Amino acid sequence: MNQSEIKTASVLAFERKLANSDALMFAGNWQDCAESANWQPIEVKEKAVRGTISNRMKTGLASDPLKVDAEIQKANLQRVDVAALPFANDTLKLQFTLRVLGNLSSPSVCNDQNYQSALAAVIDGYRSEYGFGTLAARYAENLANGRFLWRNRVGAEEIVVHVAHHNRRWIFAADRLNLRSFSQPGGDLAELAAVIEEGLSANSSVLLSVDAFVRLGAGQEVFPSQELVLDNSRDSKKSKILYQVGGVAALHSQKIGNALRTIDDWYPQAEQLDLGPIAVEPYGSVTSKGKAYRQPKDKMDFYTLLDSWVTKDKVPDVEQQHYVMAILIRGGVFGEKSE
Repeated sequence: MNQSEIKTASVLAFERKLANSDALMFAGNWQDCAESANWQPIEVKEKAVRGTISNRMKTGLASDPLKVDAEIQKANLQRVDVAALPFANDTLKLQFTLRVLGNLSSPSVCNDQNYQSALAAVIDGYRSEYGFGTLAARYAENLANGRFLWRNRVGAEEIVVHVAHHNRRWIFAADRLNLRSFSQPGGDLAELAAVIEEGLSANSSVLLSVDAFVRLGAGQEVFPSQELVLDNSRDSKKSKILYQVGGVAALHSQKIGNALRTIDDWYPQAEQLDLGPIAVEPYGSVTSKGKAYRQPKDKMDFYTLLDSWVTKDKVPDVEQQHYVMAILIRGGVFGEKSE
């Protein structure tokens, strides 16, 4: 087919190939990591507190001591959700499942047969030349290092992650693994990576069960996802609402998925910036920093790389090929918008 005849499809979408569940939170003791019956759900509870006024004041107020004193005397009353380990328990258990899907070369929706054929040829060519081993190894390491624990990982005395597939189980000392770089997998990590690669390469799925155990200390606070309340009429008097599933504190599946796909250390100036890997996103966006690390002007964003590869036959560097495939595994709607 003549490459000039291929135009980007106006409707193009891929389903997620790493389909993880929400993560539920349980409390227990470190010595009971192997005993699933000894763990109780962590409940989200409400707390009413009288806080202090600590926000930045306007210049007019800050320059007048009397006005500052009057402002400080106001009560900052709050109702917030909290979640914590009971005082009889010292360990958090985080539990979720991960389904790894294959058949990447077939988008869920595409309205241009020529483009779909060209895209499938690109994906199949990548799979034939490199396989999904590089990506699978990084996904496996993000399971093993407990990156998905987010704030619950900070300050932990010990962390272990159990990953199970059928009758096989791998146990990783997560606190001994580096979050800022990826290693060459060996031993159990290589076996887990091979299972994930099998799921990405095959037409059938692979199901993994993940249990992370974090030794925090008796009564310590844990951190479920915080809800974004879009409807101001709903529970408007509560300033913080935590996520729960069936009365059990939990992390959003989106937050778990973001951690698993935090494998992109191929973005421009990655070594100079020394930020470590970021989540795979079309523009390299990191909302916590308010910055996109893959700007279209640098021609390193997903859309520029994909269009050049599929419609112009300009093959990106190997690392950027990994990145493009990781975006397709992430899934999303990628069609070309009309002007």
